[in-house]
Amino acid sequence: MANHLFDAIRNAIPSREKVLIVADNGVTWTFGDMLDSSARIANVLRNFDVGSGDRVAVQVEKSAEALMLYLACIRAGVVYLPLNTAYTAAELEYFISDAMPKLVVVAPEAAERLQIVASQAGARFETLGAKAEGTLFEFVSEQSDTFVDVERDPEDLAAILYTSGTTGRSKGAMLTHDNLLSNALALRAEWHFSNADKLIHALPLFHAHGLFVAANLTLLSGSSMYLLRKFDVDQIFAVLPRATVMMGVPTFYTRLLQDDRLTKEATQHVRVFISGSAPLLADTHRAFFERTGQAILERYGMTETIMITSNPYDGARVPGSVGYPLPGVSVRVTDPTTGAPLGAVEPGMIEVKGPNVFKGYWNMSEKTKEEFRSDGFFITGDIGIMEADGRLAIVGRNKDLIISGGYNVYPKEIEQAIDAIEGVVESAVIGLPHPDFGEAVTAVVVKGPLANLDEAAIAADIGARLARFKQPKHIIFVEDLPRNALGKVQKNILRNKYRDLLHNEQPQTQVLR
Repeated sequence: MANHLFDAIRNAIPSREKVLIVADNGVTWTFGDMLDSSARIANVLRNFDVGSGDRVAVQVEKSAEALMLYLACIRAGVVYLPLNTAYTAAELEYFISDAMPKLVVVAPEAAERLQIVASQAGARFETLGAKAEGTLFEFVSEQSDTFVDVERDPEDLAAILYTSGTTGRSKGAMLTHDNLLSNALALRAEWHFSNADKLIHALPLFHAHGLFVAANLTLLSGSSMYLLRKFDVDQIFAVLPRATVMMGVPTFYTRLLQDDRLTKEATQHVRVFISGSAPLLADTHRAFFERTGQAILERYGMTETIMITSNPYDGARVPGSVGYPLPGVSVRVTDPTTGAPLGAVEPGMIEVKGPNVFKGYWNMSEKTKEEFRSDGFFITGDIGIMEADGRLAIVGRNKDLIISGGYNVYPKEIEQAIDAIEGVVESAVIGLPHPDFGEAVTAVVVKGPLANLDEAAIAADIGARLARFKQPKHIIFVEDLPRNALGKVQKNILRNKYRDLLHNEQPQTQVLR
């Protein structure tokens, strides 16, 4: 039977003996190991009565085994639902109750706090840790290493990724087999991937960047990857001499620039450094080129569309530009109010259409209609400028979005958590320029005259309710918030007032997860 995505992965395999993964725990996985392991897990899913169209929600630490679970879901016709490992039980409760998965898989150390969440949703519950630890793999060893892949058409769902909305309610972006396959094939051609490549993979596997770009591209190129559980500068420099490609968020590159080991000699074997998930500062682009002679290749994408544009592999990689639309992808810039197409160099709403664009939002048919034009173009919410030759630059965001360290953060959710604290009158959450994270989540808070509140008290209160990357890195107390004539808080004034506050802040010491 034809399985649209996995058939293409299978056809790209150079040989069963070719190395696919070199994990940072020293274990090596071949393509043959991948086929066998994913088959065994797919058989387990079948035995659990998890079948075509059912959802499997996964919140586990990054590992080769986690990647095998994703591939098993594709082979079994199951819809894969990766969840950020930083999400709290309270946050996960919404995702699981909304998606109604048949199976929930979490890290063993999270079992106690999440089992009740899965039970309330009527889902089976299993655990999965690195090195095949956890209850799921208790069933795997008994299974056959052959599996007849379930038939899946191009428009069948492969995954649901939740992306927050400005209202605070997360939306599940439904991605099809062809969304994932068409995008990876376009990138394979644009970035000249081949089975000779060796990728440094330090990105999360719950994110579109790490899973649907980095991992899928490796699989569909028959290439290899150094699978690092997290970004660590020492590990990066250890594998650089053997790598040909590195993908990362801007924070990765700012961290590398702080290390004297970053030289032309250290990077001479890498043919391309790729950056995405957040804007790359022009200063970072220039500094990296001066140190290494390598121009970072920046691209543009989002959860709902995966990759949209890319700077050229051959040609000028312009700082501040995200390049040209990928083959088969149409991009236009329109008036945000009327939707009318704009001319070159006029800032406006970025809209996109192509095989990479998602099917819609899970259980949100009306929201889906709102986000698409009548001619099928998806309204991204980003503001951009397109040059006469088709090169695109992102100049702002229509939605009140903060991108910190490559993660999307929506202020409304954080404001609601802060406003619920006794003694807080109101708050406004903004993103401020930060030398390490790109943007730092910053809360501007008005407290009552008798409130005994300080930054530590607010941080402690929201610490258990919000993922780490959403928590404000700074809290500023003010007497009142600036408002316009209609009473709306003017966040632009706050951003301008405090924009240089963090300019000289030293990088955080913790490694990225």
